[in-house]
Formats: sequence, C-alpha cells, structure tokens
Amino acid sequence: MTRGARALIVHPDLPDKRHLDLEARLEEGRGLALAIGLVIAESYALPIREPKPATLFGSGQVERIATDCELHEAELVIIDGQLSAIQQRNLEETIKRKVIDRTGLILEIFGERAATAEGRLQVELAHLDYQQGRLVRSWTHLERQRGGFGFLGGPGETQIEADRRMIRQRMGRLRRELEQVRKTRGLHRERRERAPWPVVALVGYTNAGKSTLFNLLTGSDVMAEDLLFATLDPTMRAIRLPGVDKAILSDTVGFISDLPTQLVAAFRATLEEVTAADVIVHVRDIANPDTEEQRARVLDVLRDLDLLDEDHEPTGAPILEAWNKIDLLGDEDLEVARNRADARDDRVVLLSAGTGQGVDALLDAIDTLLTADAKVHEFTLDASEGQKIAWLHAHGEVLSQEEIAGEEPEYRLSVRLTSREYGRFSTL
Repeated sequence: MTRGARALIVHPDLPDKRHLDLEARLEEGRGLALAIGLVIAESYALPIREPKPATLFGSGQVERIATDCELHEAELVIIDGQLSAIQQRNLEETIKRKVIDRTGLILEIFGERAATAEGRLQVELAHLDYQQGRLVRSWTHLERQRGGFGFLGGPGETQIEADRRMIRQRMGRLRRELEQVRKTRGLHRERRERAPWPVVALVGYTNAGKSTLFNLLTGSDVMAEDLLFATLDPTMRAIRLPGVDKAILSDTVGFISDLPTQLVAAFRATLEEVTAADVIVHVRDIANPDTEEQRARVLDVLRDLDLLDEDHEPTGAPILEAWNKIDLLGDEDLEVARNRADARDDRVVLLSAGTGQGVDALLDAIDTLLTADAKVHEFTLDASEGQKIAWLHAHGEVLSQEEIAGEEPEYRLSVRLTSREYGRFSTL
C-alpha cells in the first residue's frame, strides 16, 4: 500500500470543531492524501456526539467504514483526526485495513519531502516521538534510504521489533545532531546579521501561495505545486526593492491546523529563521472559506515563537498581511475583501501571486517597512574617498551634496540611510 493506493478518508466531526467550515476541513484532508500520492476512493465526515475511548466512532459508524472499504475497494483508511494507539489498533482489527490518523499522514508527507540533512533529522525525531507512545510498528526508515516512514507500507512490512530503549537512544543521538545543526544555523544567521542585508520571511498556512509568490519575486523555481506542504526546508534568495539595494527573501514551511505537537517541536529550528527576519509577510489564501481560522492558527505559531504577545501584537519585526488569490474571488467577494482590508488598522495588501496583480504594491509596502527607521546623516569626505561617496549614492538617498573648496577638496553630503545601511557604511 504505497503510492497509488486507494484510500477512504473519514473526518471525525467533533463538537469542538463544529464552528469550522466542514467542506474546507474535508478538502484539507483530501489534500493531505493527494500530497502523498494516494487515490481517494471516498471521503466524508461522520458526526461524533461523544468520542468512544476504544474506537473514537460508534459501533454503527465503524461498520459503515468497513462496508465502504469493501464497496470502494479501499486498501487504507485515513482518519482525519487524532487516534490513540488503542483506537488505531481496534479499528484495524475491526475494519481489516491499515488505519492511519492525521498525525501519521503528515509525518509520512514530511518524511518523503524533507530534502536537507536537518529536515530529515527533524522528521525522524518527530516520527520516533510519535511512535514512542504507540505500539511499535514497522520501522521502514531503518531499511529505506529516503522518504516516508512506512505508515503506508513498503519494504518494511516485516514488523521489525524495536524496544523503547532503542527509540530513546536513537532520539538522544538525533537531538545531539540537531543541536549541532542549530549551532551552525545560528552562526550563519550571525554572519548574515553582520553583513546586514534585511531579511523578509514569508509565512502562512500551507498552500496559501507562499512558494508561488517567492518564485515570482525572485525568479526562482522552488516547488510550488498545488499540494499541501510543497515546501518543507527554508529557501532563501536575494531580491531588490525600490529603496533597498539588496534584501533576503525566505520561504518557510506552511502551517496547518492540528499540526502534530511532535512536528511543532521538531520544526522549531526551521521556523527560527522567521525570528531573525526584519519584516514578516503573512501570506493568506483569502479565497479559502476558512481563511480567518487559518490566520488564527498562523498567529498561534508566531506567538509560540515569541514574535507576538498575548494580544497578537508584534513584539519585534512588523507583520504585513498579503491577501493572496484575489483572482479566485468574484466581483462581490473582492469588493468585500477590499472593504475589510481598508477597515483593518494593521498592514494589508491584496494580490494574486498567480497573475502578478498587486505584487508591486506588496514590494512598496515591504520597502516602506524596511526603511521606516531611516535617518538623515551628514558626512564630510575627502575627494580621495570616491568609493565611499559612490557607495552612498548607490545605497542611500542622497538629499544634498556640496563641494567644499580648500587645499584638498572635500564633499559634504546629506544622506538618508537605514540603520543597517549606516552600519554597513561604517565598516567601509
């Protein structure tokens, strides 16, 4: 049961989730399955009045799932929610199919997509943390060189027995390796700060269009398919802005509701890139019915990273919201979105990364934020310091320049520079 396997997706409609758009939730579950190459045989939600400790669903609902597996020839059942180890085992015994929950599916996606050494370490650590509290199943990552962890089957179907002590030892080694990676990442970040080009980080819910926007702004070809978690490892490229000679744009992993706690912890190092940003651009899929709920989930993660206070106010870098995919809105909905944006006190730009509409306004808004701390500085330089004078013209806004006559000519310049630009000039 690998890629191409037929899957039945069942979304448990729990009382505490009733305020969410059910169809949007189902669509997200289908998106997760498609992201790992599964064929969706059928998908639906089942209302749960009170979760059953043994199976989550009621007995009649479990029978329906088993019947639908036969009817639609499904080899795999995906429960788009959280299952305990006991619930998973009992469902498998009753339905006679492999059963995975939302956490297992997301871990499988991450295991296949992680491209860097750090990403693979983080995913394996998250997987082991997940397995630690469950029945030890197939450890296919010990047999495969790359991709996945065997929730969907594969060459590891021998059900290799591994005790918890082995898991803890392996987790200890992974944590030590990750700590070394984090130190290296910290050194790279310090180096970037010393060569002070401003950093602009793109964050947002998965599939909001971050990578499409990233490619548009940088001319890159980062994977930007219509898939959940198309981007896992942070990607950085240089961009030019109207008032900034050079800035670094960073694309990050997409957030998602009910992200497994194991992955929140494991990918914290990846998200730490956001903490070093000078401006954070929160890319939102404004055409999604659950866009406000998605926004809340992203803000929760930013708050966990200490980038927002309890009132969701920025504690450091300013946050600019990019309301993406306006090309998918009808005229009436677009007018509503514009009115909402105008009513907001904080910074909002409407755009379409797919068509390019509104992107210039986004760049102007980023540029305004990056140059908000610009101050006017007065310099008196010898004529022999032509390189410094040329640098000021290239990187700052020269407001005036006059030649001072004397035995050795001098130039007095009045230049507007940001704090970073002034820091760079001071090192010349």
